[in-house]
Amino acid sequence: MRLAILDDYQNVALESADWQKLSGRVDITVFSDHIADPDRLVERLEPFDILCVMRERTPLRRDLLTRLPNLKFIASTGSVNAAIDTQAAAERGIAIAHTGYSSTPTIELTWALLLALARGLVDEVVSVRDGGWQRGLGIGLHGKTLGLLGLGNIGTEVAKIGNAFGMNVIAWSQNLTPEAAAAKNATCVAKAELFAQSDFLSIHTILSRRTRGLVDREMLALMRPSAFLINASRGAIVVEEALTEVLREHRIAGAAIDAFDEEPLPAAHPFRSLPNVLASPHIGYVTQGMYRTFYGDCVRNITAWLDSRSV
Repeated sequence: MRLAILDDYQNVALESADWQKLSGRVDITVFSDHIADPDRLVERLEPFDILCVMRERTPLRRDLLTRLPNLKFIASTGSVNAAIDTQAAAERGIAIAHTGYSSTPTIELTWALLLALARGLVDEVVSVRDGGWQRGLGIGLHGKTLGLLGLGNIGTEVAKIGNAFGMNVIAWSQNLTPEAAAAKNATCVAKAELFAQSDFLSIHTILSRRTRGLVDREMLALMRPSAFLINASRGAIVVEEALTEVLREHRIAGAAIDAFDEEPLPAAHPFRSLPNVLASPHIGYVTQGMYRTFYGDCVRNITAWLDSRSV
């Protein structure tokens, strides 16, 4: 059996788990680069029986799966993977297994991004490294309004930290009720109010048909010139063109973004150069502990699948 580990950007997959457990049963190849071109991707993956994929970095759609005749098993990191066409995989007899997952790293990164925006942390650090000193005035969080687009598992934990900072926490989602919000120490508001009242607006909803493009030009126009947007969820929830426009025109103060429509982010993308954008390379889940869970579970899942075939 031939196994391909895809999109290992940091070259850490092999050191994050005990792959020796598969010794003598599979030949492992690690790819640290990302290929988006379908034909080049097919050429690379065609020889492999097993793919180990990191979240949604490489989508496995029907048109790709039908061109991989040797593929028999997909070991996917995370508890779900919307980038895999499960029906197409089932039709071809390709088994899929998922791993454990924790949202804690994403919650922590959300606050790292929000605090970095509030205190202009990146600019201040760069100033020191360049031989300078203080450059601007930070913004305190106490008494400010934290708006949460989504109050599920992640949003609820972000709200707790906002309360601890003494912030006024408001929230909206399609199904959120005032009672449910109050139980999580937040105030349920209308969608337009969420955008208009928030000093810091953080996105914590899943990507679906209902949420794709939810943060559009109309909603962004409601935000204050002093407000900040934080997105550590999914890029497609925000209309990138509209966000780029309001940032260029300084109609909002800034944005911290960890997820994008296209990843890796193209070299010429404006989010790489706009001075009021803090862009991180989709690292919400990228921690040592999470990778040990991901790859450790992948080894166990592949072992179990191989064992099942030998029975």
